Amino acid sequence: MSQFAIKSTNIITPEGVVNGLILIEKGLITDVLPADYNTNLRVIDVGDKIVMAGVIDPHIHINEPGRTDWEGFNTATHAAIAGGLTTLVDMPLNSAPVTTSVEAFEQKLAAAKNQLHTNVGFWGGIVPGNSHQIEPLIKKGVLGFKAFLTHSGIDDFPNATEDDLRKAMPIIAKYNLPLLVHCELTDDFKVTDQDPLSYTDYLASRPKYWEDDAVSLMIRLCEEFNCRVHIVHLSSSNSIGQIAEAKKRGLSLTVETGQHYLYFAAEDIKNGQTQFKCAPPIREKDNNDLLWEALKSGVIDFVATDHSPAPPDLKQMQSGDFIKAWGGISSLQFALPVLWTAAKQRNCTVMDVAKWLSENPAKLIGKAGSKGKLAKGYDADLVIWDAEASFKLTEDMIYHKHKVTPYLGETLFGVVEQTYIAGVKVFDKGNIKLNQGQIVLGND
Repeated sequence: MSQFAIKSTNIITPEGVVNGLILIEKGLITDVLPADYNTNLRVIDVGDKIVMAGVIDPHIHINEPGRTDWEGFNTATHAAIAGGLTTLVDMPLNSAPVTTSVEAFEQKLAAAKNQLHTNVGFWGGIVPGNSHQIEPLIKKGVLGFKAFLTHSGIDDFPNATEDDLRKAMPIIAKYNLPLLVHCELTDDFKVTDQDPLSYTDYLASRPKYWEDDAVSLMIRLCEEFNCRVHIVHLSSSNSIGQIAEAKKRGLSLTVETGQHYLYFAAEDIKNGQTQFKCAPPIREKDNNDLLWEALKSGVIDFVATDHSPAPPDLKQMQSGDFIKAWGGISSLQFALPVLWTAAKQRNCTVMDVAKWLSENPAKLIGKAGSKGKLAKGYDADLVIWDAEASFKLTEDMIYHKHKVTPYLGETLFGVVEQTYIAGVKVFDKGNIKLNQGQIVLGND
């Protein structure tokens, strides 16, 4: 069915919510027209369901090749289409080898073959000594680069120093690609007699100033090199002021936060609940309220899951040991309902959600002209969902490789009914069409 139309009273367009028809041909949106437009095309009428550009998540750890016991292309992209995610961008660490050279990138591309159920792009990695790999990786098609300012958790992906960034940023800036940065500048601070079961102690062990100092460094380097800088998973509300000031000065700085920082609060996390462990950590409600204000005002550009799964034993689910547990939240399938559930409690709209999950992430990955909006000439990647329906999250709903997630048992609003990739229906109320995803390259 290469030519057809989708009709809804709630189509999310750049101009607003419209009652209309989306005309689709050969994988593209050929027009968005009023609902009473007379067409000979087959029309799929979805009533008052929300029709939105597919969710784009540029912060996913797929872990293949090398750690498919953690996740993998098959399970991650399967989960994605069930959640309305039509484009993912895979991080360069957690796979083995890490994506810091062309050779490693080629291995990752080979591993993805015949396993993509949604579209997937890739970030390259910046580590000490690999600045000579940056241009070859760009020519091979990475969408940008990721660096850590603290230990990544993976010994093969060591943190970059300021000197490393000074070598890398002029090259990245030359191609106008983004440098994504995990902003924690660690020092010798330690919690005295830290209780491994205590979430309060774990939270205290990763203080806000680690983030704030790192953000300050990146703002300074962003200005010096005129290099696009993207702060990933902002957790510290203390950094909002300096980010707002930098944006006011016109710096090429963008910021994301994560669903878990907006949905949960430290006060509600019990001792031993290692499914909540991530870095930077989920902070207190007052902090997270300020993150919400920054998101609504545009200081924070969008929301991404930082889906970072691991087997239950690595999450220390039996011991409850926050010191030993792998830090990462597994959640990509539920990016949309988690954010919508929290957003509607704060009087945000579906237009806001479309901006935070589709339109603005498309800008980061360099695809603002083809993805992230329902508009003429754009890819027909879209999600149809019921904003009023709710569900209680149970293990049997999860397509991720492992069922460990802090959202288990939560009642979430926003039921994904259908997902389309390039005009092909890949998810329809549990019925799935596989292998429709494509590799997304920066040199396309």
